[in-house]
Amino acid sequence: MTAGVPKGRCAVVPVRDGVLPAGGIESIAEAEGHAVLIGSGTQQALEATTRVATKVELCEAGAYAPGAWARFLAHVVADRAVVILPASPDGRDLAPRLAIELERPLLASAIRVTGDRIDTVTYGGRAVEQHPIWPDDDVIVTFWPGARTVVATDNVTQSPKVTELDWQGPVDVDSTGAGQRHGSDPVVQQVLPPDVSTMDLSEAPRLLGGGAGLDSADKFEQLSRVAKAIDASMGATRVITDRGWIEHDRQIGTTGVVVDPDLYLAFGISGAVQHTAGLGNPDHIISINTDGHCPMMEMADLAIVSDANATLDALERLLEGEGE
Repeated sequence: MTAGVPKGRCAVVPVRDGVLPAGGIESIAEAEGHAVLIGSGTQQALEATTRVATKVELCEAGAYAPGAWARFLAHVVADRAVVILPASPDGRDLAPRLAIELERPLLASAIRVTGDRIDTVTYGGRAVEQHPIWPDDDVIVTFWPGARTVVATDNVTQSPKVTELDWQGPVDVDSTGAGQRHGSDPVVQQVLPPDVSTMDLSEAPRLLGGGAGLDSADKFEQLSRVAKAIDASMGATRVITDRGWIEHDRQIGTTGVVVDPDLYLAFGISGAVQHTAGLGNPDHIISINTDGHCPMMEMADLAIVSDANATLDALERLLEGEGE
């Protein structure tokens, strides 16, 4: 790798078709503004980083190829003591490969990186584990989307310093395997749209959440049907997953999955701090609750004072064409 002792931080952010993944901006902020964008459409993705990044390295590497990327990135970030990747699907896939290339430990699901400590969530999001780091500790970190707020740099009129990296990608491989340089990364033939009912909640652009105001497990089956009908994903609060009405991987909040949807519809959710802190910054929030002054209703762009069960029934009828 490079000579000298690694120091400082940087973020490695995988880019697909010019779009940053969930947690990309937060990772750059946690890395003190230093980012490496790698993938397809990095110049387009650069625009989304300008209010938080101070130094950006662009690597136009084409389609996602984690093995080849890890080998290349190992030389790019070897002089950084802490390398942060977003805990998005691509980030979680790339991080362990990069850790192997650099022969470093990997700390997954971090929510805070300081000069002397890294905090990660554990036990399914129910506890926070503190990992002291020393001056000679070099680590790879995956950072939870929405785990922190992002404040623009003070001088937002000044663009980040941008460097373009020369991608050293895999060579063509003939039928005998001759010329292979970077291992057997799969070739992507087609990208299928995700199933909204099973996709990672942190990636969901539309999200319906249910809380204690929905009065039975059957209501969550109904909520799932309504969510699917409007091309949205379904989640719930901790009290619901603790009851066993839905799986824990559908729990929204800092003790479950941190999300950042474009649209969030909250049915019968009062808004405990663990839930609201894990919502990110949705563009639009609609809340249905009988308590017009609960935290979730205060956060909402549209607050509907109504019984969540009755509202869900009416919405399903409308979607089925049975309403007016």
